[in-house]
Formats: sequence, C-alpha cells, structure tokens
Amino acid sequence: MPPPSAPITHYENFPVASLLCPPRLRPAIAAIYHFARTADDIADEGHTSAAERLADLSAYAAELHAVAAGQPPAPRWAAVFGPLQWALQRHQLPVPLLADLLDAFRQDVEKTRAGTGYANRAELLDYCRRSANPIGRLLLHLYDVHDAAAQQESDAICTALQLINFWQDLSVDIPRGRYYLCAADCARHSVQQADVLALRLTPEISNLIADYADWTGAIMQKGMKLVHRVPGRMGWELRLVVQGGLRVLGKVQALRGASLHTRPRLRAWDAAPLAWRALRM
Repeated sequence: MPPPSAPITHYENFPVASLLCPPRLRPAIAAIYHFARTADDIADEGHTSAAERLADLSAYAAELHAVAAGQPPAPRWAAVFGPLQWALQRHQLPVPLLADLLDAFRQDVEKTRAGTGYANRAELLDYCRRSANPIGRLLLHLYDVHDAAAQQESDAICTALQLINFWQDLSVDIPRGRYYLCAADCARHSVQQADVLALRLTPEISNLIADYADWTGAIMQKGMKLVHRVPGRMGWELRLVVQGGLRVLGKVQALRGASLHTRPRLRAWDAAPLAWRALRM
C-alpha cells in the first residue's frame, strides 16, 4: 500500500488526480504533484531570502536523489518524499524529469533575485521545457505511453499550460519580481518596462498580451491530438485539462490586457461549457 498523501489545498486551474484517473495511479500522481508543489512553495512563498531559498532547493534536490537511491526519507520533508519514494519504486519514475523541475525553480529564484526576465521566446520555451513538460512526460510514463509523437504533443500541451499560467498571473507575478514578458517581444511592441512594472495598462501592453495569447493557443493546437492517442480515462482527463487551459486563455483574451490587473480563473459556471467542449474534441 502507498503511504498516505496530504490533501491538495492549493487552488488549481486543472484537475489533479481527479476521479477520472484510475485508482491505481492516483497515489503516484498525487505524490508527483506534492513534490512539485512543495518545491514551488520553497521557491516562491514566504519571506525567506533568495540565498535561503536556493539552499533549501539544493537540500530538496539532495533528498530526491537520496530517496531515489533507496535511503529512507529524512524528517524535514518526509510527508513529500515518503509517497514519492513509493511511487519511484512502484512505477520506476524517471528521476531526471523530477530534477528538471527543481532546476526550473532554482532559475526562478535566481532571475527574481537578479531582477532579470527572459531575452526571447526561445529562452522562455527552454524554461517551460524544465518547469512544465516533465509533468506531462511523467504522466505518460505512468500510463505506459512512450512513443515520440505522444511525448512531443504532451510537451506542446504542457508548455501551453505554463504560458497560460504566466498570462493569467501577470497581476501576481510582476509585483513579486517574476517577469515572463520577453525583452525582444517588448521591444517589438514598443512596450516600456516602467509601464509593466507599474502595472500601467497601455495599448502596447494590451497588444503584447494579445500576441502572447495567440502564440500560446497555436502551441496548444499542436498537442491536442494527444487526447486521442492516450488510453481511456487519461484521454478524458486530458480533454478537461486542455479545455480548462483554453477556457482560461479565452478569459485572458477577453480582458484585452487587463489581466495585468485582474487574475482570470475558472468558476463553477465554466464547468458546463468546458465539459461540452471536451466531449466534442
């Protein structure tokens, strides 16, 4: 039997180990989620210094490799690494994918400390490759789906979901010093960084966010065939994840740049249209 996992308490746009997941996989999915969520909290929550955050992430990474090698979890994060160790042993999860997530969180801390953003979209996509794509590949591994086409489609969906999260969270991330609007795109749209940092909505910023939304939707389209490639319940779970992301993206687009001030999110009344669109995929 897997060790018990803590309840999921963070607000999430997308289903996490929902009832659509086969019961045999729910403990492993929950373990992966709590591993990533805890690392994200270390990187972003509370009032500790950047140096302390980086030290904690290094300790967290060392604990990952220790439990992967069969050592018992240390007390500090036993509630995370106990279930994760069980999942690693039961499902032979690829440890490098989990390590990639931690590398992305370290990069977030370093960029926030330095006050730097991303130079261009290629650099931003490389961040998504480590911060988001490993989750999709881990889930494919659990469902024993390993072909290259499925992995590429999963990467497209996960990258799109990460980008949607960026455009959704502008009003939260920018005051925290987390800045995902690329310098090259800001220059192309004549966006002034002072306006962005002041959360001052201008026509140029509105056009930039619209451009990002269109780009993100196109990336999602590249991955949508995956819902027909993966088996049974996972396919239906994935339909809801994709449509949930597109629903949030539509809210970002409808705000016409005002996501700089307002965080759009899924509400109870979004459930029916979301389910209808999932059925029609």
